[in-house]
Amino acid sequence: MTGWLGFEGRRALVVGAGGLGAACVRGLAETGARLMVVDADEIRLKALRDDPALATTEVRTLTADLSSSAACEEAVATAARELGGLDVLVHAVGTNDRRPVLETPDEVWDRILTLNLSSAFWTGRAAGRLMREASRGTMVFFSSVSSLLAHKHHAPYAASKGGLDQLVKVMAREWAADGVTVNAVGPGYTETELTSAYLAKPGMREEMTSLVPAGRLGTPQDVVGAVLFLASARASFVTGQVLYVDGGRTLV
Repeated sequence: MTGWLGFEGRRALVVGAGGLGAACVRGLAETGARLMVVDADEIRLKALRDDPALATTEVRTLTADLSSSAACEEAVATAARELGGLDVLVHAVGTNDRRPVLETPDEVWDRILTLNLSSAFWTGRAAGRLMREASRGTMVFFSSVSSLLAHKHHAPYAASKGGLDQLVKVMAREWAADGVTVNAVGPGYTETELTSAYLAKPGMREEMTSLVPAGRLGTPQDVVGAVLFLASARASFVTGQVLYVDGGRTLV
């Protein structure tokens, strides 16, 4: 049934090889997409290259620190060159540093905004240029329920995700007539590398689970289906949307 999504031979760049990014790589590989993955962590990239689930899929990797416009431009250009073009961009990098506003130094603010929001702008702009020229393409960015909910100790993270939602809408508006769709997924409380230490605190897992109407935390696999749909030919008339994958968290 994977052919239903229309990914066969499509050239995809996944930015981020962590939990959610890696899950997206596996999902895209199953559908027949050709892949390049970019991450600053070579260990994560090697884990993908050695992943038995990807043994029959060629997954190209690039180690790059995407904290500058130039690095993002180069990463997108390299992916397009090695893949022979670019049809799909999935931006799945992000970081958080939970502390009160009054205890958040400029360095933390700048680091989170750069990785979560600026890298999305820089990679999206570079990919958008190529996709507009080709008159087709699709982008999916990772937002969060934090773009809607006022969680304490989340100021830079929430600001970056709220900004990302608006960035997605503006990109979608500007490029819709060129055949380019731009959307986001907003995971709820999901078990990933980013949340593992937080969930390990006494009582935290139970507290967070109690806030989810579905009665459980999400997994990376829960998010993959939404990403594949938004990146697929089946969503060619869907653009500028944020699809929350949260077990109902944003309902309460």
